[in-house]
Formats: sequence, structure tokens, C-alpha cells
Amino acid sequence: MLRPLRDLRISVTDRCNFRCTYCMPKELFGREYEFMPREQLLTFEEITRVAAAAAVLGVNKIRITGGEPLVRAGLPELVSMLAAIDGIDDLTMTTNGSILARKAEELAKAGLSRVSVSLDSIDDATFRAMNDVDFGVAGVLEGIEAAAAAGLGPVKINAVVKRGVNDQDLVAMAKHFRGSGHILRFIEYMDVGTTNGWRLDDVVPAQRILDAISAEFPVEPVDATYRGEVAARYRYLDGSGEIGVITSVTAPFCSDCTRLRLSAEGSVYTCLFASTGSDLRALVRSGADDSAVVAALSQIWEERTDRYSEIRSEGTDGWERVEMSYIGG
Repeated sequence: MLRPLRDLRISVTDRCNFRCTYCMPKELFGREYEFMPREQLLTFEEITRVAAAAAVLGVNKIRITGGEPLVRAGLPELVSMLAAIDGIDDLTMTTNGSILARKAEELAKAGLSRVSVSLDSIDDATFRAMNDVDFGVAGVLEGIEAAAAAGLGPVKINAVVKRGVNDQDLVAMAKHFRGSGHILRFIEYMDVGTTNGWRLDDVVPAQRILDAISAEFPVEPVDATYRGEVAARYRYLDGSGEIGVITSVTAPFCSDCTRLRLSAEGSVYTCLFASTGSDLRALVRSGADDSAVVAALSQIWEERTDRYSEIRSEGTDGWERVEMSYIGG
């Protein structure tokens, strides 16, 4: 049976002001790296056309991603346009939080529902080393609180866990955010793209993460709230909130994936680990009517066969994968 299409993730830029070592390592994305020129990016009007077509096919949730989405000029205008689409009832954004304190209120007024913030460690030295631009934890925490104050909560905090880098901070992260009203989610280090030097030995399994936290703050599982929810949810037994784990490596969830991804220049991807996408920009700029855009998206979704995480161990070495910074996490 065909999986339902419910989620559209829209990358609005391939640029980012961080150089996280697992995503955009500085040695490859340095000062000489050429990002996409502005004329190649979808305009806000073009993005909105694609999103409206996706809504016709059943999408009711949109997540704005990047790169770092807040480096795209005028983003609140796009938020307002997407929020006006009939059928979209959840409009969210993933950000590194570095600019969020200045933008949260404007984004909320434009119609953004919630934000997810990437924060890989509560330890300042570890976090600065991981983002590799010497940006401190305090700046991200300020953005998280500004988002909550603006009504963009509960804020989800995403932490990618890499063995020997930040796995010593798991309990400290849990301690900091439990009781805050925010939701902390730990993500297994994934082989997204081909530039981050991923090795299976660097992955900290979700069960080990849960065991470490539960030893200090006991948790119990919580049922998923909808089909395709990628985070397995757990709540603290003392009622002080919940955490989540995303298990793409140790417990793949390909069969329940409800996500379609739109890159900044208009390619459509059906998988985070895809090698190639389908060019939609040419169609959108050809003068095609809205029904043609709907039909193209429908065909792409119906023909999807991807299940990379399920076959990872069956010989995906050498598999060319699109970079995470290009289509969002």
C-alpha cells in the first residue's frame, strides 16, 4: 500500500553560518566554496506554488529548513505565504538558533507554528568545537527562550550524538532541559552525504542513550502521535517532560516515512539519503499550470522505492548521497 504523503520539508538555502563537523566540515565548505547563485534558488512565490500542490496531495505539515533557513533574506514573508495555504495546519522550522532571538517574534506573527533547534551539547567547549565557528551555547539558549516567549513552543531541541565527541554530555543535556517544557531529542549520527567521514563505529545506539539517561532520570515509552513520527518518544516517570530518540541507523523507519523534500533550487527528493532528485524548477518556470505541478509531485511520490536505512548493511558503500546541508536534516 502506498505510504501517505503528509510532510513537506522545504530547504530555502544551501548556505549556513555554522560549519558543523558532521554536516558542513570546514575543510570542504571553506571560504572558496561556491554556493548556489540567487537566480537558481526558487523564489518565495515558486516555493509556495509547490507547497500548495503538495497540500492538494495530502500534505498538512511543512518544515522550513536549510542550510540555515534564517540566513535567507525576508524569510518571514515566505512563512506568511505558506501559512495561508489551505490544508496546512502545522508550519515549523529547523534552525541552529544562532539568529533566532532576533527573529522569533516576527516569525510567530507571520504564522510559524513551532521551531526545532539544533544543539549538540550543553557543554560550551564541546558545542563550539562541533559547530566549528566558535559560537557559544548561550546564544542558542537565548534563541530557544525567545522562541518559547513568542509562542513557538514547545521547542524541540535536536542533538546529534557522535561517539567520543559529545556522548559524555547526554545526562547533562537531559538535566538541563527536563522540566523546561521543551522536548529534547537525540539523533543517531547518520551517513547523510559523503563529506562527513561517517563510520558505523561513531554511532551511539539509541538504546545506549536511553539507558544512560534512564539510569539518572527514569523514563517510559509514549505512543506515537501520528503515523510517520520519526522520534520514538519517552516521558520521565516523575512527570518532568519527555525526550525522543531518532533511530535511523539501528531501527530504520523507512516503511512509515511520509516525507517529501524540496531543495532550495527546486529538486524533489523522496529520501534524506537519496543520490538524485527530480527537477521541478524547470516545470514551474515553464508556464505549466498548477494541475501539472500536482501531477508531477504525485508521480514522484507514487514511484518512490527508496529504503536506504533498511538496506544500509546490505552494501551501500560507495553510494553517492546528497549532502544534508542541501536538503535539510
